[in-house]
Amino acid sequence: MNLLDIPFLADLVAIRRDIHAHPELAFKEARTAEIVARELAAYGLEVYRGLARTGVVGVLRKGSSIRAIGLRADMDALPLHEKNDFSHRSRHEGKMHACGHDGHTTTLLGAARYLAENRNSLDFDGMVYFIFQPAEESEGGAAVMIKDGLFEQFPMDAVFGLHNWPGIPVGEMAVMPGAVMAGTCAFEIAVHGHGCHAAMPHQGVDTLVVASQLVLALQTIVSRNLHPCESAVVSVTQIHGGEAWNIIPDDAVLRGTIRTFKPEVQELVERAIERLCSGIASAFGAQIETSFDLRYPPTVNGVAETELCRRTAEAIFGEDKVRKNELPSMGAEDFSYMLQVKPGCYVWLGNGPGTGGCSLHNPHYDFNDDILPFGISYWVSLVEGALQADVLTQRIDLLP
Repeated sequence: MNLLDIPFLADLVAIRRDIHAHPELAFKEARTAEIVARELAAYGLEVYRGLARTGVVGVLRKGSSIRAIGLRADMDALPLHEKNDFSHRSRHEGKMHACGHDGHTTTLLGAARYLAENRNSLDFDGMVYFIFQPAEESEGGAAVMIKDGLFEQFPMDAVFGLHNWPGIPVGEMAVMPGAVMAGTCAFEIAVHGHGCHAAMPHQGVDTLVVASQLVLALQTIVSRNLHPCESAVVSVTQIHGGEAWNIIPDDAVLRGTIRTFKPEVQELVERAIERLCSGIASAFGAQIETSFDLRYPPTVNGVAETELCRRTAEAIFGEDKVRKNELPSMGAEDFSYMLQVKPGCYVWLGNGPGTGGCSLHNPHYDFNDDILPFGISYWVSLVEGALQADVLTQRIDLLP
């Protein structure tokens, strides 16, 4: 294991816990952005603000090369009530850093400080863009930054992302080519029947019975329509209908999520949902309307960039601590928008078992401060690896 000595680690832990205690939701990360901008300026970096409202970009230049890479961290929190009782727990009820974006932001700040303070002794030539992105959680802040001119204002050859991952031990990292996170689509199914007295169900069309049939039928889409070697998830997460205990309601609504890795699989799932809805509507004498809201696309790593990240990780963690065949996650990530425009790679940094063994988006979650040196060492080594020789302009050299 080849970790950097981070003499200012205590400063970073204090920043991380301060951000954790003051979580801010999508596009409202004003306080967090102020901390980021202040720190970057103190390190001597150029600081740019305003992309996607609260986004911040720091620029570090060394040498004469025009080559550049982007390193991205997300800043927003989740609308979740925190159940931890440590001193840095959320001070804003109903808001919580339950996904580790406080740690991602702090890790990238640590890398920026280390690179700035040691640039003369480090072997790289070019520009590093430190991208602090708002609104990753369901609001697509990456897409907004791109629309606001991120890649025009800061031209870069490749872009890289990192996420902490509970369940992967501290001191390990997962680096996989291809799809690592699923694309996501929200669906809504509106059921229209005929309301009546609950004691006289024969006089109506029971929308709740229809909705119940749909919940069960939707579970057959993946198991009976999709090739067994393909992957998808269809989950109903909401059912709304009725207001009284003795009235069968006119209407009911089901909502949920579809997760896929391929556009053709997404299309297959949508058509299957429509077909089931049509059949069940006919069988029960109801009317059913479906709608689909495509959100984040799949997160797909580039082959050459993944190879660069793999070699970087192995130099830091050791070859046996870098997972290359980890199964992709059905979770979604808006870093996917950046990877649609620029080549790059998104990796998972082991966070250990987490507080109480909890997972991401859990009210007991907390980012593990012990992994800050691992993340910083990875970022710094990646900059050196990407911005020396011609590794970005001659990607074929990266292949085994």
